[in-house]
Amino acid sequence: MLQRDRQIRTQVHQLADACVFAVSFWLAYAIRANDTIASWMKLDGIGMDLFYQVQWLYFLLVPAAPLVLESQGFYNRPVAGSRMTMFWALLKSCLIVTLGVVLLVYLRKQTGPRGVMFFFGLISFVLMWAKEELVRLAIENPLTKGPYQRRILLAGSLPEIARLRQMIPKDNMLVVAEFNLAQAATPHLIELLHEHAVSGVLISAKHADFDRVENVIKLCEVEGVASWLMADFFATQIAHASFDEIAGHPLIVFHSAPETSWQMLAKLLLDFTGALILLLLAALPMAIITVLIKLTSPGPVLFRQQRSGLNGAPFTIYKFRTMMSNAEQMKHELAAMNEMTGPVFKVTNDPRVTPLGKWLRKFSLDEFPQLFNVLRGEMSLVGPRPLPVDEVKRFNDLAHRRRLSVKPGLTCLWQVKGRNEISDFKEWVRLDLEYIDNWSIWLDLKILLRTIPVVLAGTGAK
Repeated sequence: MLQRDRQIRTQVHQLADACVFAVSFWLAYAIRANDTIASWMKLDGIGMDLFYQVQWLYFLLVPAAPLVLESQGFYNRPVAGSRMTMFWALLKSCLIVTLGVVLLVYLRKQTGPRGVMFFFGLISFVLMWAKEELVRLAIENPLTKGPYQRRILLAGSLPEIARLRQMIPKDNMLVVAEFNLAQAATPHLIELLHEHAVSGVLISAKHADFDRVENVIKLCEVEGVASWLMADFFATQIAHASFDEIAGHPLIVFHSAPETSWQMLAKLLLDFTGALILLLLAALPMAIITVLIKLTSPGPVLFRQQRSGLNGAPFTIYKFRTMMSNAEQMKHELAAMNEMTGPVFKVTNDPRVTPLGKWLRKFSLDEFPQLFNVLRGEMSLVGPRPLPVDEVKRFNDLAHRRRLSVKPGLTCLWQVKGRNEISDFKEWVRLDLEYIDNWSIWLDLKILLRTIPVVLAGTGAK
C-alpha cells in the first residue's frame, strides 16, 4: 500500500476506534444500570447518574485509545493479515486502556459500581473485533473488493516486473497488465491502459532509458492516470528516499539522518525549555561549584574547548574545569596510557584531574555549563557526545562522520549503557548510529529518564 494511502487509512481507523471505545464506555454503564442484568448477576441496581460523574474521562479516553493501539502495532499489520496477530495486539490494548481508566478513577477517588470496568474492557474488545471483521469482509468480498483495489500496470524490464509483482500488496492493489520498457512501443501502452481500465502505472527504471520513462509518465499525464516511479535506481544502503521540490522542480531526497518534521520541532522546544528550566534549578549549585573551583585550584572556572558540532562545524564547549590549568599541555605525556581505541583519548585515573574535579565528574556536575550551549542551539539535550576537533580529524573511517549528522548532546545511548565499560571507539560509534537510525522524540525522553539514575549513582562518569 502507498504510504499516503496507509496514512489516510490509519487516520480513518483511529477515528473509528476512538468512537468504538467511547461507545463501549457508555454501554458498560448502560448495561450495568439495567435492572434485569443486575438481578441476573446478583448485583445491586444503579442509575446512570454515576456515568455522568465520570464523563470527564472521555477527554482522555478518546485520544488515548488510538495511541495505545498504535503503540501495540495494531495499525502496522496488514488489514487482511493474521487474526492471531490482531487478537494479541487488540487484547493488550484493551487491557492497557481499561487499567488506565481504573487508575484514573482511583486517583480521582471516585468509587464506581462493581463490574463496570470489566464490562468496558469486554465490550471494547468485542466491538473492536467485530469492526475489524467487517473491514476484512469488505476487503475480501468480491462485491466490495473491486472499488477498494487499485488496478495497476507494471512497467520496466522483465526481471524488474517480476520483482515488482512480489512487492505489490495483494489487499488493495491488483496487477492487470505489464509493459516492457525495453521492447514495447508507446501505442501498446495506450492499448493496455484503455483495455484494462488502469488506475495507476508503477515504473521501475533501474535498467531503463530515461527517455522511455519520460514518455510513459507524459502519456499517463495526458490520460489522467497516476504514475509512480520507483526511486531505487541508486543502490543506497542506509539513506531513505523522500520527495520535495525546489523552484517548482521535483526532487528525490536521500537522507541518512532524521529530516525536518514535527517531532524535530518538538525536540527543539524540548531542548530550549529543558535547558532553561535546568539552568534555573541549577543556578545555586553552579554558584557553589564556581566558588569551590576558585578556592581549590588556580586557573579559570570554566574549561573551553573547540568541539565538532552539527556536520562537523566547530563550536566552543563550556564545562566546569576539573583538571589542572595546564592539562592540555600534559596530554601528550599521557598518550601511552590511553584506554580507548581509535582517535579518542581517555584515562580512568587521569593524574591531571583535581580532587574536586573527580567528584564533579563522578556526578556529571561539570557538564552544567553545557546547558548554555543547548540554549545557543549548538547542542541538544540528547545526541552523540561532541568530540574535540582534532580527534574528529583523525577519524580513520569516513562512516564514523555520520555521527556528526545530528546535533551533539549532553547525554546519549553510550552514556546510559555504561560508558565506563566501553573502550572500543567502534562500539561507541555503533551506539551513536543506532540512536540516529531509530531517533524519535520518545527515544529522547526515554534516554533522558534513563540518564537520571545513572547521574545520581555516579556510574556514567568519564
